Amino acid sequence: MNDHYKLVKEFLLQMQVDIQHENAEDGILMISKETEGIKNLIIGVAFPILLMEQHLFDIQHPTEGVYKNLLQKNRDMVHGAFVLDESGKRVIFRDTLQLENLDLNEIEGSLNSLALLLSEYSEQIIKFSKQ
Repeated sequence: MNDHYKLVKEFLLQMQVDIQHENAEDGILMISKETEGIKNLIIGVAFPILLMEQHLFDIQHPTEGVYKNLLQKNRDMVHGAFVLDESGKRVIFRDTLQLENLDLNEIEGSLNSLALLLSEYSEQIIKFSKQ
């Protein structure tokens, strides 16, 4: 297990998230903090970056308006962004951080940004997932 993986795991434990799955060999952790809306967030430790991804919803009937709204919301996000998978229908929260000088505040900031997004934007996310 490399030092970066251990450090990330230590930070997550300090933040009292639920580590649901981990694979130290591949540098993968899956975490949840359901009180914050975070569920099955995948964290990949792959030097030189830490990658965070959480599937948020699927767009049933994609329209230009939905995509435009998602791009506009990206501007309001403190950390991370909405991204689409290859199908163009799966909406994912994604953030990346540099591992070399990573500290607890950076990971906390990313997770807080996701939690804030989910609380402020939940009605719109539900609406998009039903369209």
